[in-house]
Amino acid sequence: MGYLVRFDCLVQEPLFSFKPYSPMFKFLYKLVNLKLCLFPFVLFSAEEQKKPNIIFLLSDDQSTYSLGCYGNKDVKSPELDRLADDGMVFDRHYDTTAICMASRASVMTGMFEYKHGTNFGHGDMLLKTWEKTYPVMLHKNGYQTAFAGKFGFDLRDEPNGKRLPLPEKDFDKWGGGPGQTNYNTAKNESMKHYANDYPHSTRSYGAFGRDFILESTKSDKPFCLSISFKAPHKPATPDPIDNHVYAEKTFNKPANYGRNYGAHFSKQSKQDRQYERFHSWNYSDKYDEVMATYHQQIYAIDVAVGMIRKALKESGTHKNTVIIYTSDNGFFCGSHGYGSKVLPYEESSRVPLIIYDPRHSNSGKKLRAKALTGNVDFAPTILKLAGLPIPENMDGKDLMRVYEDPKTAHHSSLPLINVWGKVPTHVLGVVTEKRKYLYWGYAAEGFKESEELYDLEKDPMELTNEMKNSKNSKSIKRMRRLYDQHLAKWKNGSVSYNDYERFGTLFDRNIPWSERKSALSSKTYQEEKNFKKVN
Repeated sequence: MGYLVRFDCLVQEPLFSFKPYSPMFKFLYKLVNLKLCLFPFVLFSAEEQKKPNIIFLLSDDQSTYSLGCYGNKDVKSPELDRLADDGMVFDRHYDTTAICMASRASVMTGMFEYKHGTNFGHGDMLLKTWEKTYPVMLHKNGYQTAFAGKFGFDLRDEPNGKRLPLPEKDFDKWGGGPGQTNYNTAKNESMKHYANDYPHSTRSYGAFGRDFILESTKSDKPFCLSISFKAPHKPATPDPIDNHVYAEKTFNKPANYGRNYGAHFSKQSKQDRQYERFHSWNYSDKYDEVMATYHQQIYAIDVAVGMIRKALKESGTHKNTVIIYTSDNGFFCGSHGYGSKVLPYEESSRVPLIIYDPRHSNSGKKLRAKALTGNVDFAPTILKLAGLPIPENMDGKDLMRVYEDPKTAHHSSLPLINVWGKVPTHVLGVVTEKRKYLYWGYAAEGFKESEELYDLEKDPMELTNEMKNSKNSKSIKRMRRLYDQHLAKWKNGSVSYNDYERFGTLFDRNIPWSERKSALSSKTYQEEKNFKKVN
């Protein structure tokens, strides 16, 4: 890091003498008052420089092919595409758990799901875990903090304790809400004062961000703004003001669209709502209509991002504010004949990531990074930007290393997790920069253990399972070894509450199903019996 000249020094022995109130005396007096001392040159470290402002923007259920900067020529995303041009696009970014609650907890804590212990069907986050999240640590260390939108999870003192209120007091400005929140601004208690001007919630969050930025300029403290948009989460509810954007639009379907391109996926993956929603959510018969609605919701986010960036420029903070934009999980949108998210395939787990640091020389070069990154990286990145140490419990790494050199490696591998929903769909996988391995361990009557291997360099749309290709024996061995290493970390590091420990056994591919099935809970054991009846 560089050094700057420190200007608040006192001159004990002047090198020259000047008559009081002479022109030269007045000039030097003004310099001293401005803390400008030209002699002697006292240096101070970069830690004493002005800390950057930080903006973290999170969409909900946004796939990579919803943005122009990720190659979709059918969509309109001018503000986000401009942000991508100004900053850096990350092409290999994954949500290690592709579902709202767990992913948002990983964003805040920098930890994998089995370590923060937070997800639907498992349990809430413990207060002691929340106290080690990036918003709390920044707030305690001099940052003005604000949150708006879908908070995504609840807190408890202890696993079976009483549910606590949302942590509004841990922020200087609050526009958050419980559960899924509402697209109707008037129904979001902390945001309803925006309802007259912005009746749809997406633009209201842009207004919240705008106002917080403008208010923050009254203080000499840096700020951290976190906004979690509800859009484009179902039920699809676009802002009517944008109805013209995709009216009568016909969309090109991805090359892996439809059931024919999902036949090689495991039987286990077809047992929950992700499979049936290809039809029930009308990807099969009303694709253009469904996608127009989906993209229209993201267009409103794009507008909100524009509102926020305009406020940065108006406030004069645009040159010292780092912006991070991403999504909590992706969305199938008919690829492979699936709908929704959750499962660790590309459309569901790989999501957009754009970072813009106006202070960096790599900005404005339209650079892209292929390094493997994950949602656990945001907390350590934000802490490092704020000049704070990264706690040892965090699994993520500082993303600005990649911003410094987009060709550098980041993670060698990341786990991909699903322990939510119907039992057969529970899966653990591992992804590297080039390959993905999935282990579907459920092997009750009518099912067999299933492994999938994809060469993401040659086959980014996951059209061919390479497990039966004899030429891949070395790759299979390596990916299985990486899988075992991640499972070992699960066994050693999972929380002892909220039903995570038993998955260390259920996901162990070296233990036969006859022994692993004993790790099923009484609830899941009953589900297994039900599956025997219908399969």
